[in-house]
Amino acid sequence: MLTNYLKIFIRNLKKSPAFILINILGLSVGMASSILIFLFVQHELSYDKYHENADRIYRVSRAWFNQDGATSLHLGHAAPPFGPLLQSDFEGKVKEAVRFLNVDVVLKEGQNTFEESRLFFADPNVFEVFSWKMVSGDGEKALSFPDGVILTESMARKYFGDQDPVGKSMEAIIGPTAVNLQVRGVMEDFPDNSHFKADFLASMEPVVQFYGGYEQMMMNFGSNSFGTYLLLENGVDPKALEDELPAFIDRHMQANAQGIPTSKGTKLYLWPLTDIHLHSNLDSEIEPNSSIEYVYIYGAIAIFILLIACINFMNLATARSAKRALEVGLRKVLGADRELLVRQFMGETIIMAVMAMLLALGIAYLALPAFGNFTGKVLSLNLLEHPEYLLGFVGLVVLVGILAGSYPSMFLSGFQPVKVLKGTYKIGSVHEKFRSILVVGQFAISIVLIVSVLVVLDQLDFMKNKDLGFEKDDIVVLNSYPEFTQNYEMMRDRLLQHPNIQAVAVASRVPSGRLLDSQGTQAEVNGEITPINVRVSDIHVSHSFMTTFGIDLVAGRDFDINLASDSTEAFILNESAVRAIGWANPEEAVQKQFMYGDRRGYVVGVVKDFHFESLHQPISPIVFLIPTNRINSVAVKISSENKEETISYLRDEWQAMRPDLPFDYYLVSDSFDQQYESEEKVAQVFGFFAGLAILISVLGLFGLSAYAAEQRTREIGIRKVMGASVASIVTLLGVDFLKLVLFGFLIAVPIAWYGMSIWLENFAYSIHVSWVIFLTAGISAALIAALTVSSQSIRAAMTNPVDTFKVQ
Repeated sequence: MLTNYLKIFIRNLKKSPAFILINILGLSVGMASSILIFLFVQHELSYDKYHENADRIYRVSRAWFNQDGATSLHLGHAAPPFGPLLQSDFEGKVKEAVRFLNVDVVLKEGQNTFEESRLFFADPNVFEVFSWKMVSGDGEKALSFPDGVILTESMARKYFGDQDPVGKSMEAIIGPTAVNLQVRGVMEDFPDNSHFKADFLASMEPVVQFYGGYEQMMMNFGSNSFGTYLLLENGVDPKALEDELPAFIDRHMQANAQGIPTSKGTKLYLWPLTDIHLHSNLDSEIEPNSSIEYVYIYGAIAIFILLIACINFMNLATARSAKRALEVGLRKVLGADRELLVRQFMGETIIMAVMAMLLALGIAYLALPAFGNFTGKVLSLNLLEHPEYLLGFVGLVVLVGILAGSYPSMFLSGFQPVKVLKGTYKIGSVHEKFRSILVVGQFAISIVLIVSVLVVLDQLDFMKNKDLGFEKDDIVVLNSYPEFTQNYEMMRDRLLQHPNIQAVAVASRVPSGRLLDSQGTQAEVNGEITPINVRVSDIHVSHSFMTTFGIDLVAGRDFDINLASDSTEAFILNESAVRAIGWANPEEAVQKQFMYGDRRGYVVGVVKDFHFESLHQPISPIVFLIPTNRINSVAVKISSENKEETISYLRDEWQAMRPDLPFDYYLVSDSFDQQYESEEKVAQVFGFFAGLAILISVLGLFGLSAYAAEQRTREIGIRKVMGASVASIVTLLGVDFLKLVLFGFLIAVPIAWYGMSIWLENFAYSIHVSWVIFLTAGISAALIAALTVSSQSIRAAMTNPVDTFKVQ
């Protein structure tokens, strides 16, 4: 039977090669798109599942709450005591606890000096929890040495080439501190599907010494920068354990001055390890995570593209129905029943689906490197490594065969032999309407994708061009180092001698970073010093910070370098902080008493609200103060002219002061733009697949318009004999299809509006979806449809009426 289907397929291929090839090409493009998206989705869903005990590993996160119960900050990190205390307090429930501290370092080995951002200090039991594989050395003992460090294979090659690195020494420079390390082992590179990736794992002992010893470290509940992971015992209910954590907090942390338990203001949560990548986008993450929303978006696009390809196949198959009507009539006369014909047509479709799958695999293989680079993922279509993919591909062939072949097979097998052989068989209105519904569906999907592209691009343009409330352009940021901060005034004056350098400032954080630092706040409200139960983030700055970034004052004054008291008693707030504290206006805040942490003084000024963070976050209350420590960045405002020459000058000055440190910098404007990379990728994905959807829809519309012209051949001939012009006939044939596009537009509008409204909720500041976007999408779809239909309509209208009647 299969041989018979294949013979019939080959016979039809010889008769109508263009029709068959277009059908196969349409299906293959839809299948290839689905395969690529499947690989991406499968990779996203596989994060951290390679660990042997992945289902029992949980990360501890910590949240803080305002007085009204609203979450003011939720970190993916915790304070250093929590890990060990959780393990000791919940013995029998928590089997292991391990902590990581990620720091930026300068690593030196012989003549090799590099800046590294993926060195993690870790507890020695790290391999009891995680299943990373050692290549050499003993992972269970390596980090028990105070100077122990484990390198990944990539880093071993980078620093030591082909030499065995075990036993070799390295020096890590962390701020003003130099730490000697000895390589105790080499491990495989972290798998790509890890929610964070380390290049180095170092002993936690230097960190313990930094905190002043183990006892001091275990009393520090304010330094929430440790990634903390628990391995639970078998059978432990994580939700039940999480419910016990408020009492755990109150056992180890004192109530505040008003006697309110600490657990009322802060809380610990347990996150399943395998959920972190797609479900955790907290205020601090070791690395930026993805989102389950994007997995849904990609999956929906794959379904849409595949559906459009199947609809396209149906339309092209039914458009050729007249060519096969006689065949069906003869087969029925010779005894073939409808079931046999259905099997025949379904068999032909399956053969075409198989051929389309083979072509799709070839397309996917060729496109995979580019798609992997675009998504930033290491994707593989190696069937030897993943034989289970074969089952998926077979399933996809069957699914496409059923979806694409069911309607055409039922339609073609339903021809009545008597009417077919007499030439009087006409297509019923039900079938006509169904094909119209298919076209409406195709264009509805295409318009939804077009609208999505336009909305994402509009939001990107809004974010990149919105006035952030300060001058972000032409500000170069360098990593600070002790020699610079200790000699800040001298270095500032030295840099300002260059004509293209306009201002210099230092700060603990600069705009485009996250506001993660805060302390307890008290302020004078109604004549009394009152605790403020709203989180106020702090930025330690030099006196020139506001002028360097062009931040406007709305009340009071800026820091004054000539007033010594400003370095110990002066505070500047933003407008959001003034409102959060409860003062009526910025003017009322000036000269009010203010306490922040252990510093007491007065508010000397209020700055206009500006966007320190990306537009994903609302503007937070901020306090600025002159630093005594925690200076991490040097901000240099340069002229927009001769940038390269100015940066070269900065490099020379840097290397003159610290020749042993690499020179690295970034622009604040670039840093802001980089925070919207995921949105840019979404726009590119929507744009690419919207183009594919439109291309396949055009093929379907081309087939349907060809079918319509074929069905109305005699009518067109009569109209031409009666004097109808080519333009009137083109209009006659085209209006019906434009109506279908209009119906598709009406269906697409509410769907696109709802979907993009939900997407825009990810931003604290966003555009309003304009009717212009919908109108643009609708007009674009209509023009594409009009051009497609007109090509067939003009061809039909130009046909000689004599030839038309001969055909009939």
